[in-house]
Amino acid sequence: MQVFSILLPLAMIFVLSGILCGACKKLHIPFVVGELLAGILLGLVRLIPGQTIITSFTEGGLAFFAKIGVILIMFSAGLGTDIKMVKQTGKAAVIVTLLGVAVPIIFGFLVACLFLNHGFAGLTASKAVSYFFYGVILTATSVSVTVATLKEMGKLNGKVGTTIVTAAILDDIIGVILLSFAAGLGGEGGNVGIVILKTVIFFAVAIPLGFLLRWLFKKLSAMGVPKNFLKIFGVALAFVYAYAAEEFCGVADITGAFFIGLMLSGTEEAKEMDAFTGTLCLFFLPVFFANIGITTQFSAIDTGILVFGICYVAAGLLSKVIGCGSGALLCHFDLKESTAVGVGMMVRAEVLLICAEKGIQSGMVDANIMPFILAIILISSLITPVILKVMVGRRSAPDLPLAGESLSGENAPTEIPAAELTTEPLAEDCLEEGGSENKAEE
Repeated sequence: MQVFSILLPLAMIFVLSGILCGACKKLHIPFVVGELLAGILLGLVRLIPGQTIITSFTEGGLAFFAKIGVILIMFSAGLGTDIKMVKQTGKAAVIVTLLGVAVPIIFGFLVACLFLNHGFAGLTASKAVSYFFYGVILTATSVSVTVATLKEMGKLNGKVGTTIVTAAILDDIIGVILLSFAAGLGGEGGNVGIVILKTVIFFAVAIPLGFLLRWLFKKLSAMGVPKNFLKIFGVALAFVYAYAAEEFCGVADITGAFFIGLMLSGTEEAKEMDAFTGTLCLFFLPVFFANIGITTQFSAIDTGILVFGICYVAAGLLSKVIGCGSGALLCHFDLKESTAVGVGMMVRAEVLLICAEKGIQSGMVDANIMPFILAIILISSLITPVILKVMVGRRSAPDLPLAGESLSGENAPTEIPAAELTTEPLAEDCLEEGGSENKAEE
């Protein structure tokens, strides 16, 4: 097969993605949906007798580009993470995040165990690790839709808005670490001790080296080193960290890319690198999402998988509402605010897809789950704005602009300037006995 044969599928992906993403923008749903639909439509080309567009060779080429795309996505996510926000919003976001991670893991594990193992009888260690991965997948959150909705209503910088945004930041960090841990368990045959040791070694090396590289970037910038070199150097480091994490420590490659981005975040150099990475993602992102759509199979879904999938979708949606909402209640948010926090954290997009893909690649997750992953993204993206507008109420404050745009052009939840955040403590006393109710500024 000639190498140039991949050019036509690439062109088709870019054209279809552009058209469908434009439609998604008008409908106020994430661009991810349009790019996934583009892939699904291209996957139908396989049904044409004698076609030579989508072949095993072109699928391999697309998978290669998609792999680079996912590394860039996670690197950019790390660069855009604002750790300072966690300090400003206090303990409320931490509690919301912890329960918003724990409850989805439990729900996902139980659904997988009940439907794939037909109960707890005969549950082996390897199966338990696999079902744990089903739960880890559901921890992912992508609140771009939520941020856009709250911004439109003038509620983004209120108690609910800042809690959601900060919890999403923490959710990304914890979720990526859990994903690496779950993938490591699969790779080491379930040996928890070895996985923990390798994970500790990775962070023991990556953290001090990350601080050193952060200093080096500032030093090179002060010396007048061309910005273009720093941008390329940053992307190169993302690839090196991703490779080293997977090859030497058994930690997911996306964790390495995310972590070096996190270590470099908050600097002027990080802003330049993020802009450069965004430009690269204009090519790689459509290929990544479309590749998922192309490889998604619907024909193998039987009645048993369908029932499991429906319950898994329900667990994915409800677990975030229950977990994050309960965390907000513990921090003395009222019932309406708590529900809004839970609903706001329910939206899923690219991180959910990345987690699911990692599970499938590791052999711990059935590939037939992918249509239901797409359903979670679509349903959560459509119903969240509607529910939030009912729960949070009408516009009562002017818009406060975000500092930047996400890779897709949507509002990025991690790019809100610290100076624009509300200074009211958000349930700071949620862990203290006898804490008083927080006043809503909304």
